[in-house]
Amino acid sequence: MPLNDDEQSTSTSRSEDHGSDAESSLASDPDCSRSSFNSDGSSKHCTPSSSPPKTLSLDEVMETARDLHDLKLAHDIASYGLHVEVIQEPANSLWKTVKDNVHKAYWDILEAELNDDPPEYRHAIKLLEEIREMLLSFLNPGANRMRTQIMEVLDLDLIRQQAENNAVDIQGLASYIIATMGKLCAPIRDEEIRKLQESTDNIVPLLKEVFRVLNLMNVDIINSTIQGLKPTLQQYGVEYERETFQKILDKTPTALKRTTSWIESALEELLPPTVPPGKPDEAGKGLRALPGPIQIFNTACLRFLTWGDFFETLVPETWVMDESRLEDIQQQLKACQIVNEVLLIVNSTVGGPLQGISSLSDRLKRMITVLLQGMHRPPVRPTLLPAQKPMDFNLEETLEGVSAQICSELNKSLTERNYPPLSPELQASLRGQICSLTQKDNPIRTLVEDRVQQYFTALLSEPKTQTKLEQVPAGLTAIKPELVLIGKTFISLINYNWAVYGPFYMDIFKKLLFGSSPPRPVHQEQAPNCHVSPE
Repeated sequence: MPLNDDEQSTSTSRSEDHGSDAESSLASDPDCSRSSFNSDGSSKHCTPSSSPPKTLSLDEVMETARDLHDLKLAHDIASYGLHVEVIQEPANSLWKTVKDNVHKAYWDILEAELNDDPPEYRHAIKLLEEIREMLLSFLNPGANRMRTQIMEVLDLDLIRQQAENNAVDIQGLASYIIATMGKLCAPIRDEEIRKLQESTDNIVPLLKEVFRVLNLMNVDIINSTIQGLKPTLQQYGVEYERETFQKILDKTPTALKRTTSWIESALEELLPPTVPPGKPDEAGKGLRALPGPIQIFNTACLRFLTWGDFFETLVPETWVMDESRLEDIQQQLKACQIVNEVLLIVNSTVGGPLQGISSLSDRLKRMITVLLQGMHRPPVRPTLLPAQKPMDFNLEETLEGVSAQICSELNKSLTERNYPPLSPELQASLRGQICSLTQKDNPIRTLVEDRVQQYFTALLSEPKTQTKLEQVPAGLTAIKPELVLIGKTFISLINYNWAVYGPFYMDIFKKLLFGSSPPRPVHQEQAPNCHVSPE
């Protein structure tokens, strides 16, 4: 979920404050400690422990496990927020069967009482009391007028007196309740209210539906409250996650081992291997320029898009909480790339007759996307048995099916437009080109992958990503909406991760760039453009 404007203010953006300034601070102060990015500008010293590994007691292990659980919970709340949904029990489950039977028995009793002669209102009055309390719970503190009106219309003492005289207007009370719900509900529930107002059912099914919609309204109120608290949750969530991770790091000094290796590999990618650190460059112009922290971090993050296998590769410790989300991003991106590659082959092979037919292109895109569903299967991670690699998706076989469906769809569209169908030779060529996308050196595949990397590199290297999100490279127009959505999600993950773990990364940068020797000035031209969340 991309961070919104309020969320951006709570997370420390990887902006100018951490671009050349961050690099200068590393270079100018060899003894500088990592500072927490507190909102009040104060710094908090939190340095990874340098003590040798020690044996943890059982209590310490359990406490670390609790810290990890708290860290996961805080991360999900602060970075993605809570969203309450109505629980849908699995069909034919025991719990659903028992629940349905209990509810049916209740409504049957209510219907039997109201159908008695004279009617019995004992359960109906309890029902009205519960409805009244739910309506009152939806009111804002200052809504005194509506509160008074609800209490007057749903006056239980008066209703009991009317019941004793068989003068309760249940239908009229239900109409008032529905009208009040219409005033209090979110716009998304307007259609539900309209159906209640137009319902011709008898009173019991109507009250049953009223309760269902009231429960939905209750969920809406909870989610609205959570959304309003989200900026505050984010502000304190960043601080809490950082402090909790520091506690884990204090107990386990090697807790940043994989993170250090991850950053180090990105640094090695940026540094020319032919010129040792601190030596003159080939032109004799003095010390080589070192990459800045943000440039290293961006390069490391870009690797997640082409990560080999999340099931077999251990992600950095600072990204464990987002491992599944990173994997989802990579899988969505791979599927989009295949869709784009297939469409490029179709357009270049068939040519003229299909130019300008946007509806056909959209139909082919949807068809390919559906056929590619399941290309990434969730890994099997049994608790007691050794981990097993998930069954590989047969991409070649799937592309054969895709090519056959495309040929069929193209022939149908060409015939409808009075063009001759594709010749057998052209169909064979089209199928062969599509199936050859499984080859890593396929030129179409290489072209699309390179341009996707260009797109994300531009997103991370530009300070104003909102404009860059819409500027997809040539040849990727067909998947522009998907790329924009994936880009927003990816950038939000990176921004929040930097806000939480930025101080830890800065210590790692300092160690890898300068080690124990005095730091050297970083050339200003090497300071990367820093990225902020899209507005």
